[in-house]
Amino acid sequence: MGYGYIYSKITLIGTVSISEDGDGNLTGVYLPNVNLPQMDVSESQVISEAFDQVDEYLSGKRRKFDLPLDYGVTGFRRDVLEAIEKIPYGSTRTYKDIAEEIGSPKAYRAVGTACAANPLPIIIPCHRVVPSSGGYGNYVGGEALKKKLIEHESSML
Repeated sequence: MGYGYIYSKITLIGTVSISEDGDGNLTGVYLPNVNLPQMDVSESQVISEAFDQVDEYLSGKRRKFDLPLDYGVTGFRRDVLEAIEKIPYGSTRTYKDIAEEIGSPKAYRAVGTACAANPLPIIIPCHRVVPSSGGYGNYVGGEALKKKLIEHESSML
C-alpha cells in the first residue's frame, strides 16, 4: 500500500486539488478555498487522468466519470455516495429522495451529512442533491458553486 499524493491545478472553477492513495485510487477532490491535507505533491497518472476528466466535465464534454475511487467510508455513507453517483447528468434529487432510495426514508438529514463529508465532490456529484424545500442547499465549495454546477449541467442538455 502506498502513502498518497496530492496535486493542484487551475480549472474553470478555480484551483482544484486531487489526491490519490499511492495505489492508483482517488481519495479526494478539494475545491477552491478548502484546506488541503498534508501529502507529497506529485501528479500521478491517475491524478492526471482525473484532471483531464474534470476539465472535460467543466467544458461540457463529459457527463460521467470513469476513475478508480477510494470512497473512504463504509455503510450508510457509502450507500449514499453510491446512490448519488446514479443521479443522471443534468438532474437533481432531494436529500429525501436519496434517503428513500437507500431504504432509510427518515434519514434525509443524515444524507445531508454524508453529502457534506463526500471526499470526491464533482466526481461523486453531490451538487445534484438539493433540499425538498427548494433552493440549492449547502455545498463544500459554497452554494454559489453548487448553483453554477447545476446550471452548467442544465445548459449542456
